[in-house]
Amino acid sequence: MEVQNWIDKGVEFLSTYGLKVIGAIAIWIIGSWVIKKIMKTISKVMAKRNYEESLQKFLLNLVGWVLKILLIVTILGNLGVETTSFAAILAAAGLAIGMALQGSLGNFAGGVLLMIFKPFKIGDLIEAQGELGVVKEIEIFTTKVLTPTNKEVIIPNGILSNGNITNYSTEGKLRVDLTIGVSYDADIKQTKDVLMKVLTDNPKVLSEPAPTVNVSELADSSVNFAVRPWSSVADYWDVYFETTENVKEALDAAGIEIPYPHSVEIHKEN
Repeated sequence: MEVQNWIDKGVEFLSTYGLKVIGAIAIWIIGSWVIKKIMKTISKVMAKRNYEESLQKFLLNLVGWVLKILLIVTILGNLGVETTSFAAILAAAGLAIGMALQGSLGNFAGGVLLMIFKPFKIGDLIEAQGELGVVKEIEIFTTKVLTPTNKEVIIPNGILSNGNITNYSTEGKLRVDLTIGVSYDADIKQTKDVLMKVLTDNPKVLSEPAPTVNVSELADSSVNFAVRPWSSVADYWDVYFETTENVKEALDAAGIEIPYPHSVEIHKEN
């Protein structure tokens, strides 16, 4: 009798909810397929209209979340859940979650602001929140930055949008600042000519803006020159290191001394 009772309950459950469960599964499968098609269509439209890559990813993420929530609500309605009641529950839950996740909502708002004002885009070299790197992804809540040491840094959009952002890629070129010290015995004009030749001989140094070489300081043991070549953002470190090395070789070849600290020993007579 007990086994028959369980069988009867199982048949009753299947007759009551079986078709609804099958329908819910079908809606999920079809809905997921439709969402993918919609996402692909939106992606193609944005690509044809030359939307920025960062904006494309952000909008696709946002649309994807909205469509998935609508799909879940539709499935719950098919299973017999009152959508009006569900909406009230969802609103109450949303309020509670919103209070608990104020930081996340701030990050979402920050992401929206980043998309509107566009202080940077994917591929830009930026410095923000104490991190320097190339923007890898701009997501709804966070921005991913790849540092020069190939480390991925994830920065919340809330603090990112409210803090200082230095974008090194906006103008397309950067100035490399070097200070080169030579002996007081060196001829200033000859030294400037040697340093300038190093810059003009380097194909990665831009001709516009023109590089400059000027005396910047009369230090304790050296005459310091401000060496200022310009480069593209991508060539910055190449120009920095190549200039440093080539300057040393050129000054040696010209017989111009680069002073270095000397230790002085003081002997006291007993």
